[in-house]
Amino acid sequence: MRKSIIILTIATLSAAGAAAQGFHLGVRAGANMNRIDGKSFSDQFKYGYHAGVVAEIMFTPHVGIEPGVYFNQSNLQTGYGFDTLYKSINPGTLKEVKLNYLTIPLLVDVRPVSFLTLQMGPQFGILMSSSNTLLENGKSAFTHGNLAMVGGVQFNLARFRVYGRYAVGLNSVNDIDNRDSWRSQSVQIGLGFNL
Repeated sequence: MRKSIIILTIATLSAAGAAAQGFHLGVRAGANMNRIDGKSFSDQFKYGYHAGVVAEIMFTPHVGIEPGVYFNQSNLQTGYGFDTLYKSINPGTLKEVKLNYLTIPLLVDVRPVSFLTLQMGPQFGILMSSSNTLLENGKSAFTHGNLAMVGGVQFNLARFRVYGRYAVGLNSVNDIDNRDSWRSQSVQIGLGFNL
């Protein structure tokens, strides 16, 4: 499944790049503020980071797409209610969880003026690893896939990019049961450079 998604992304980039009016590869990196909505988790945003590569493909001076591949680290904190439900965390303690995702956004770029880009589109996340399973016997608590919707704004300064984005999960990442829906939220701010 992971190989198929990566191959499909590369094929899409190649085909779109051939038909594009403007094509640029770029690198992006910055900070994440993440949280998961659900009674099992703290409602505070926790910091992480992201880094990746993108392709800016402009079909006209004002409309294009920006597919990318990112490594995202999400740091989370469980809430107090977790022990009551699953008997796996001591009462009165908070537990830190680190999730590493490979995320693949496909953003539509709308550029009303040359220095400003509005972005929106879907993002698929693949869970690469987690620092803590939260459950006894090593069972995973999180699903391996996360579909999200992303929206944001990007400032274009020659080859440099400054951006801010908000992503909200569309599916629950709870892999334990369906009693509590866990939906991810992420705010990203970052810098980029087009090659």
